[in-house]
Amino acid sequence: METGKQKILSLLEQVPDPEVPVLSVIDLGIVRDIKIQGEEIEVIITPTYSGCPAMDVISMQIRMTLLEYGFKNVKISTVLSPAWTTEWMSEAGKEKLKAYGIAPPNPVQAVCDVKLFAEEEAIQCPHCQSYNTRMISRFGSTACKALYKCNDCLEPFDYFKCH
Repeated sequence: METGKQKILSLLEQVPDPEVPVLSVIDLGIVRDIKIQGEEIEVIITPTYSGCPAMDVISMQIRMTLLEYGFKNVKISTVLSPAWTTEWMSEAGKEKLKAYGIAPPNPVQAVCDVKLFAEEEAIQCPHCQSYNTRMISRFGSTACKALYKCNDCLEPFDYFKCH
């Protein structure tokens, strides 16, 4: 059974996030569990945000990938609790984000005022590595990202917000 899970996990590494195609659903950490009962495969996923518009596409891509590799009875279930956190992202995924030009999430600090944290957090520019950056908008190209600008290289960039 574990061999089957490992095979499915390796196949899901090929399923890209439609909003950040450099990341797989495994890199993103949204695949919470895989259950195999006889011929039935259940993939349990958690969205990065409860209203994430990409989840329908992700579910379809997971199903299509598994069907393509011979899994016939595939069920995709979405669970909202516990809520997804950037701590579930793989380190490889964070490096892929940075190489793609999106600042990866900083580690979550144990105690912080969320508003103060968002305004004062030092975000490293993925282009020139400077910490001399400023937030332009709390929301970037998607709700899970904020828009920043580097004061040194003057390039704008998305920051994958911690949560």
